Amino acid sequence: MAASWEWMGWIVGLGVYSAGVDGVSFAELARADLPLDGYLYGGRARNTSDDPIHKILPGGNQGGFRFGGTPGTGTVRLVGLCSSGRDPDWPDELDEQTGLFTYFVDNKTPGWDLHATRGNKLLREVFPGCYETPEQRRRVPPFLLFVNTGIYRDVRFRGLLAPGGVGSNPDDDLLAIWRNRGGLRFQNYRARFTVLDVPVVRRAWLDEVLGGVVDGPSCPPAWRAWIEGRVYQPLIARRTTTIRSRKEQTPADRADVAILQQVRDWFAADPYRFEECAVQLWRMTAPRRGRSSSRHGSGTVAAMRSGTTCWGPAADPVRLDFALEAKCYKDGSGVGVKDMSRLISRLRHRMFGVFVTTSHFDAQAYKEVREDQHPIILICG
Repeated sequence: MAASWEWMGWIVGLGVYSAGVDGVSFAELARADLPLDGYLYGGRARNTSDDPIHKILPGGNQGGFRFGGTPGTGTVRLVGLCSSGRDPDWPDELDEQTGLFTYFVDNKTPGWDLHATRGNKLLREVFPGCYETPEQRRRVPPFLLFVNTGIYRDVRFRGLLAPGGVGSNPDDDLLAIWRNRGGLRFQNYRARFTVLDVPVVRRAWLDEVLGGVVDGPSCPPAWRAWIEGRVYQPLIARRTTTIRSRKEQTPADRADVAILQQVRDWFAADPYRFEECAVQLWRMTAPRRGRSSSRHGSGTVAAMRSGTTCWGPAADPVRLDFALEAKCYKDGSGVGVKDMSRLISRLRHRMFGVFVTTSHFDAQAYKEVREDQHPIILICG
């Protein structure tokens, strides 16, 4: 049985760890296979030599991009993407139910050209080839996804990535977006990948790739299918339940709890103002052509909004009417059946509803929404 994360954090803090406990030891990384979601231990010297990814990809031990080869010379054969998952301005996201991974690349400060960073430059070279011939896809380096655990330099291996996705196009797969920081504008890439259905990436294949043979004897079938026909075989992990517990709806990390409390404190004097925050959260989740129009509701901490979101081609979109309600509740004060019934009653003339809260949805309210199949999107703390 795998150890709990609290216990695991304690034993690795002491430096007592082994490959037999939910992961691969630092000493074995240079020759080990990479199991999906496997824990990869770093060293304990408390310096850059602790980096576990350097054992897998010897080209550099810092940054979001790790290269097997040299960018700009056409020699990059393998790439490691390392995501912290904790940058609110650049929210990398892995959708486990579709296999899609969205990654914001490394030009995240003003004053730099879009292609001044090695990561952005590499993706500009790689993504166009994904839509061409098998021979050109054969030159595309496999991408390995790692996520920081927050414990020393340990990481989790989250899968083998192929650029792009099912039904996507070049404009969506690699998109240059503008951001503003301190009144200064700059661009960065948003890249989309697919996590392929490969439960274990074999060390034998990594050695073949680094040796210049990407589709050798040890090549995973999913990567070979992508090379030969741009066929995506995504790793899809569907949820076994659609009713999340209170624990699943609220953050466990201390930093995340503190951020959520700051939101509550900010709107404590005037909870109605939280509705603007709720609308922005919905816009981050909604289709990119969505928009909403404001209308206040009743109640001391409730806000009702109605609006329209658009889906489909920009020249001929489908308009979907929705209603949005928001509640700025303290920790422990969940959204109950009465709160939910108010939103449900507003759906008679609209396609769907959105409920945003800084707390959680009570089990009974959550259950009724799912069992009665109300078209409501639930966004919780």
